[in-house]
Amino acid sequence: MNLPYIINVAVILLACLAFYKLLLRRETFYKVNRFFLIACLAISFALPLVQVPQQFSLRKPTTAVIQQPSLIVTEQVQQSPPNIKQDAKNTDGASNATQTAAKAENSGFSFAQLMTWMFWIYWFGVIVFGVSFLFQLVLLLVRAYRNPVIIDGKYRIVEVSGDKAPCSFGNNIFINPEKYEWETYNQILLHEKIHIRENHTVDIIIAELLLIFQWFNPFAWIYRREIESNLEFLTDDQLMQQKKVDKQSYQLSLMKVSAPHFPLSLTTNYNQSILKKRIAMMNKKRSNLHTAWKYFFLLPVFAFLACLLNEPMAYGQESQKAGKTEKSVKNHGMETKGYWFAIIKDDKINIRFSDKKMDDEDFDSNHSYNGSTFKLSELGTLPKGTSGTFNISREAGKMEMTGKFEGNTGMGTYKFVADKAYVDYMNKELKENLDDDDQMAFFFIINIKKEYLAMLKNEGFTNIEKDNLIAMAAMKIDAAYIKSIKNSGFKDLDMEKLIPLKALNVDAAYIKEIRDAGYKNVTTDQLVTFKAQGIDKKYIESVREMKGDKGDKGDKGNKGSKDDDADDIVSYKAMNITPEYINSFKAVGMNNIPHDELVSFKAVGVTPEYIKGWYNLGFKDITPEEFVGMKSQNVTPEFMKSFTDLGYKIKPEELVAFRALGITPEFIKSFETAGYKISDLDDVTALKSLGITPEYIKSFETVGFKNIDLDEIISVKATGVTPEYIKEMKSKGFNYDKLQKYVTLKSID
Repeated sequence: MNLPYIINVAVILLACLAFYKLLLRRETFYKVNRFFLIACLAISFALPLVQVPQQFSLRKPTTAVIQQPSLIVTEQVQQSPPNIKQDAKNTDGASNATQTAAKAENSGFSFAQLMTWMFWIYWFGVIVFGVSFLFQLVLLLVRAYRNPVIIDGKYRIVEVSGDKAPCSFGNNIFINPEKYEWETYNQILLHEKIHIRENHTVDIIIAELLLIFQWFNPFAWIYRREIESNLEFLTDDQLMQQKKVDKQSYQLSLMKVSAPHFPLSLTTNYNQSILKKRIAMMNKKRSNLHTAWKYFFLLPVFAFLACLLNEPMAYGQESQKAGKTEKSVKNHGMETKGYWFAIIKDDKINIRFSDKKMDDEDFDSNHSYNGSTFKLSELGTLPKGTSGTFNISREAGKMEMTGKFEGNTGMGTYKFVADKAYVDYMNKELKENLDDDDQMAFFFIINIKKEYLAMLKNEGFTNIEKDNLIAMAAMKIDAAYIKSIKNSGFKDLDMEKLIPLKALNVDAAYIKEIRDAGYKNVTTDQLVTFKAQGIDKKYIESVREMKGDKGDKGDKGNKGSKDDDADDIVSYKAMNITPEYINSFKAVGMNNIPHDELVSFKAVGVTPEYIKGWYNLGFKDITPEEFVGMKSQNVTPEFMKSFTDLGYKIKPEELVAFRALGITPEFIKSFETAGYKISDLDDVTALKSLGITPEYIKSFETVGFKNIDLDEIISVKATGVTPEYIKEMKSKGFNYDKLQKYVTLKSID
């Protein structure tokens, strides 16, 4: 794991965080946001490992990939400064100046040494945070299995002492029961049980692992906080969906649960630091599924980051010496001095440049390398048979070539000398200084001329930075292209907008095509998104046909008709919604599915077979929106059958609540086995949400109450009446023969 990779991960993570906070954080799609945040973590670490085709790479001086008729170069600046070793026995024409420079570069504190120190400092931090992670893990396990515990099904309620905030880890809930009233205590347990049931500990562990490897990155700490905050929003939302939980009462409980001793970061906890935000999100209006389009815009963001940061794919392969297998060519880039190797073919010469010496076995004229092809007439007289010099001259400077040719092959050393007048001009015009790497890139990798910079200024680009200039030149953005985009209605276009347009080959014809399709006020961002998704006029018309919209093209904003906007088109394309997909639902009898629901169908995996399964059970009045909700909770016909086999009649929408609460046939059977017949399935929801088990009911036999009605035990648990409470009241003279009287007594305490 090298430092450039680690930095690239940090940059991608920052982009994901910004995307989330700007577009998604205020949406109530908490479950989707949960998977979004974790998926972005995985992508942040995986994306820098992917190589991109050279024609799509936007790497600037550190990685620039340019294709010209006479130049195919991939430039990758090394992490350490050039270290050119001359061998007098093997290299003709090696100059004393080159040898002196090589010795100077080998002395003193080099950039390579600095990178080495930074590398070891990074891994020292990884070790420190890794040890902290393991320490927390061990401490939690010790607390979980040394403290008193109450077993509640799969949950372990661990009693702790002191002023510690309640939290959970794995299937353990850590809480001090003496601190809270019964209602608050019960709501805390319900809250933490949701954390456990939904495996939120996994998310927290992943977030902690992120901090181990990105400890130096302040945005990684913010990202971890966003993961935890979203888990709290998700848990609060699921708890609010339970009928027996009063919103105001729960919010009041949140205010009561505070402690100066915060739990370990490995746990899911009541999280008082975002209390105001949690209450605000609980009272927020539910997001419309129509806003789900925002998630798809992350795809072009990832594509752009890959093109900007990742290594370009090598064009060819180089053969190793006999007995060794072939491996991909590693492009070392153009240094200001080094070695060259050339092959003459007909009236052209192909020259390869490297920072280390080569021989003819390293060069294969059938492949493309870090080099360039020139006409022989451009180079003047070449030294043949004896060592000599020749030059490659351009505006930015000249390449002084020393060496000789034997037949059609030649080799030697080169040295780049920048043109001082050119450098001074560029420094003045760009208002920033070109370093050696920049000068080399301007000369050979990009070959930027003064007239190109003057053209850009003439086209209205005044504050030009060298990075943007390199990208513009790399993309071959000329005056004709700039004028064509401006004449298409984008007068105030800046370079940051222009570069992605050119990178995706968005031209005037494409802009006209999209506008002719009805998008009169299309923006550059929408054009980039359309092009990246492969959306053209034909596809837009196919979407309208799928929607049954054949009306006139309107001129309202970006819309072609009242129901036709850019978000719909992008959503359809991103989710690959086709006429065949729509017709597959018509084949099972579901017609006129709303556009938003079609996207949701594809997102959550609603299929014709899934719908047909419910139709076969006789449920033909289920709406598309209900299907989305059912499928998102994995409510299937088989899940329903597991309850009907027990003799219960149940509606599909009730099963959604069952799935959310984790109610299973086994849960119902546990009551029947204990002798408690459940006649109303509404009672099951209350039993589960309140944490009532057969063992809990039987505990009242110790104080003289048997054969308790389920409706009665629900009110008993809701008011906090316990066998201990009854014993206490009896000791004070309250000897009742009915549980309901103790409920009344508890309510007026």
